[in-house]
Parts: sequence; C-alpha cells; structure tokens
Amino acid sequence: METRTPRGLLLLFLFLPLLPPRGASAGSLHSPGLSECFQVNGADYRGHQNRTGPREAGRPCLFWDQTQQHSYSSASDPQGRWGLGPHNFCRNPDGDVQPWCYVAETEEGIYWRYCDIPTCHMPGYLGCFVDSGAPPALSGPSGTSTKLTVQVCLRFCRMKGYQLAGVEAGYACFCGSESDLDRGRPAPATDCDQICFGHPGQLCGGDGRLGIYEVSVGSCQGNWTAPQGVVYSPDFPDEYGPDRNCSWALSPPGAALELTFRLFELADPRDRLELRDAASGSLLRAFDGARPPPPGPLRLRAAALLLTFRSDARGHAQGFALTYRGLQDAADDPVPKGSAQTPAAPPDWANVSCSPRPGAPEAAMGARVFSTVTAISVLLLLLLSLLRLLRRRSCLLAPGKGPPALGPSRGPGRSWAVWYRRPRGVALPCPPGDPQAEGLAASYRPLSASSQSSLRSLISAL
Repeated sequence: METRTPRGLLLLFLFLPLLPPRGASAGSLHSPGLSECFQVNGADYRGHQNRTGPREAGRPCLFWDQTQQHSYSSASDPQGRWGLGPHNFCRNPDGDVQPWCYVAETEEGIYWRYCDIPTCHMPGYLGCFVDSGAPPALSGPSGTSTKLTVQVCLRFCRMKGYQLAGVEAGYACFCGSESDLDRGRPAPATDCDQICFGHPGQLCGGDGRLGIYEVSVGSCQGNWTAPQGVVYSPDFPDEYGPDRNCSWALSPPGAALELTFRLFELADPRDRLELRDAASGSLLRAFDGARPPPPGPLRLRAAALLLTFRSDARGHAQGFALTYRGLQDAADDPVPKGSAQTPAAPPDWANVSCSPRPGAPEAAMGARVFSTVTAISVLLLLLLSLLRLLRRRSCLLAPGKGPPALGPSRGPGRSWAVWYRRPRGVALPCPPGDPQAEGLAASYRPLSASSQSSLRSLISAL
C-alpha cells in the first residue's frame, strides 16, 4: 500500500450538510437507492465523479492510465479489482478512509486529495451531529475504547437495546434513540474526520462531533418488513468472525422479491449464505466463497424469504451487502437486460399447454412455399447455365482430390471433356482439337467412367 501523507482527513461518508427529513435520511437502511457505496470506506465506489468536489467543485482528477509515475495506476490494476482504468473517476484502491484521486503529476507537495462524493455513503449512516455534552447528543449509555471500530460501538448499543449508535473522537461510543435526533444539530460532514482507534480504514466522528448509525447495520438477525432495504453480513462494516450462525427474515409487501448483491466476499466454500422460501422452507438459492451470486438483480417468486448465513471456525472476510425490494407481481415487472432469474420452483404457467397464435399456420405455410419456389428457381437457373455451357462445347472443370491424371476424355459425336482439380471448378471453351484446352486439361483429373457416361447421355439428348 502506498504511503500518502494526508494534510487533513475528510469524512468517510459525505452527506449534505443538513439531515434530510424524517423517513428519508441520507443513509437510511430503507433508502438504499440513494447510495453508490455500501462499504464503510467507499472502496466499492464505481461512480463517475472526476473532481475532488461535487458539482464541478474542487480540482480535476488525473487519469489513472496516465499516472505511471505514481504507485497506483491502471497498469497496477490489470484485473480492474480496484476500479482503475482509462478514466479519471475517484477511487479507493489502497483501502483509505474514502475515495480519492491524484491531482498532480509529480509527488511534490499535495499530489492527491480526497473526493467529496455526496452519494458515496453506506446505508445506515445517518450523518454527523454536534455533541456539546450539555445535554449529550445521544442520551443513552456511553463508553470508550482504544480498539474502537464502528461495529464495536454498534454491537455495544445493540446489546443495550438502543436504536442508534454514535462514534466520537476516534475512541468514544454513545447510544441513543430516534427521539434524540429530533433535537440533534447536524454538523458539516467534514467535521467527522477522526480515524477509529481500532481500524485505520474507518472514521469515528470528530472532536465534539458524533457520527451516528442505525444499530441494525451488521446485526446477526432481524425481521425486515419495509418495501425496500439493505441486509449486511454479521459484524459489518468489520469482517465477519468465525462460527457465525445468523438469519434474517424478509417480508416486504408484494408477491415476489428482487435481491441485488452490492458486495460479496466470503472466505471459502464452507462459509455459506442460503435463501429459503419462508413459507415452505424450500431452498431457493445458495452461495458460498467458491460460488458467488450472479451479477445484476435476482428475482425470486416468494412473498417472504429466510436468509441464513454460517461461517466455519476459520471464517474471516468482508462479507456481503444486499439490497432488496418487494414486487407486486414478478410477471408484471419485466426482468432488466442482464438480470439473473432464479431457477427455483417452476412458474405458475410452466404446465400450461402452448397453442399456436392465430394466423401462425398460415404464416408458416407461406414461408415454406416461398422457400420451395426459391429453391426450384435456383436449380432451374443452374440447369440452364449448364445447358448453355455444354452447347458452347465448354470444358467443365470440377473440384476434386488426389493427384492429377493426364489427357482429356472424349466421347463420340460432339467434342467435350470434363476435368477437375482442387481447389475449385472452372469452365473453359473447348472446341474440338483445341491444343490450348488440352494442354490446360493435362493438370486436371477426369471424372469417373460412370459420371462420364451420365454426362454423355445428357449431351446426346440436346
């Protein structure tokens, strides 16, 4: 990993300065469509912002395929795992706290900067808030740790029975409820710029600033009934641990579900995620470290799903993040191009007998008649060409195999000869006793006796 000396850390999750209205928070788990990032540090960002600030603000980024003098370039990412390539979009190839880009050709002074991307936030992060301490921004219990990560604080507040968790100054954790947000004072996103003491790739608030999350992020169980939402692997955004056995129930309004895996990284084939029909318990799909889910939306004909995840004794990996939404009727909602359709139980129409559409027999008969007439016309044209050729006493030279034989073959009456050689047949004028034609024919092999007899009969009838 390249060593880059930052002149100041910006917030990992870059939101609008003000908290959106209730029910539409920027990082709500029920509004995943607003986000282009599902990892805590934006390493999965694949958007098109190419300046260090949004809406044409900030400095322009250099193209990754033109930064060969720097440690990170498209040449150092030939498989595209980090998202580098012939473009100048912000990326996070080294696991920093947020996406960034190079802004200078040489490494003198400030040659790279973080990118302020409002749409790059992890659903479940609610924003940066002022914490004056009197009263505290979150009114529940609190604690400090020199090994603090975002998930450590989330787990602490989840065990205490609170809905929200806030990280501050890199080492402090506070718990609270949604009512605390009603009196909370939003702070600029850049105020929450302190690295977590327990993870160099995560930010944990700032001085007098709380970064607040929903505690459902990274939970090991849950019951999801909203029309759409996000399910994270256990302990997310940290890596999941060994011997995890977790389950989540999805029952949004509708007759079917659509899942989209935004992240999927399991350690090995023994770490497994299963999708089951909640009503029947039948297994619909299963994925593991060796069999990842297909790209694109995955449609399942089930009104409710039960997701179960199990890791073995050695399991350690980033995990997964998937978005879901309920569909009123999968048949009425066409599958987008490139989406994955589950091969689960046969659809309702699988056993319905198929009958031709009205007018189909007439169309098929017309096509057959047209094909037959066309074939007959082509054969007649070929036959007429052959007759004209023979009337002009031509030599028919047809393609064949084997070594050439010398000399033409002649029959009584009119002079004619048939020769062939590879690679293709040709026709030549062949008047009787023409030495040029006989000399050229010397390199061709005559047809068999039976073929000669057949042609002789045909010519005698002319």
